[in-house]
Amino acid sequence: MLKDTHAFAVKGATVNRPANMSRATKASRATNVNRASLGLLLSALMLGGLNVSAQAQDSPTQSAQTQDTQVQGAATTSNPDQQAAAQVLDLLNQYSSDADWDKYFALYRKDGIFIGTDASERWGMAEFEHYSRPTKGWRYDLTERHLIQHGDVILFDELLNSPAYGVSRGTGTLIKTDGNWKIAQYHLSFPIPNEIAKQITAEIKAANKQ
Repeated sequence: MLKDTHAFAVKGATVNRPANMSRATKASRATNVNRASLGLLLSALMLGGLNVSAQAQDSPTQSAQTQDTQVQGAATTSNPDQQAAAQVLDLLNQYSSDADWDKYFALYRKDGIFIGTDASERWGMAEFEHYSRPTKGWRYDLTERHLIQHGDVILFDELLNSPAYGVSRGTGTLIKTDGNWKIAQYHLSFPIPNEIAKQITAEIKAANKQ
């Protein structure tokens, strides 16, 4: 290898060759020079590619995108607690549709609160049972739901579809009680499209004055 060291000289440097060097020998050495140069070029490209890759991984934009993906993934991934809480809310809709009040109210905490669509409807469990048990129930089909957990507390909001009222929204809180998720508060409301909000609220104002 030492005898070929001159083949890696920087361009412009003088390379001493014997005067009697044959054409074949010159061609062979020229080929070796080309191969060596090609090898150096490939190595430089590979190192350059590694540097570009490292810079891309350290880029703030790349880190933010990864973080966003992780946040979205966490928001949509259900753990066992969230799955159990979601089942409670599913059963709530099922039991209210069946008017199975014993099972329905067993899903609430004893100190639970139900807030209905009317401004006067803020009921404890005794008041809510007094209202519910004489009825044949009500039906709300789940369209969309979001759960946010903070330890033994889960906040939820869900969009529902009612045959009687159309799009409805349920929001509230579940608390882990004696190992089970119980509803501490449920609030039912009717979302109003922005385009007709003033019209609807004007009608509500007029109704309240009567």
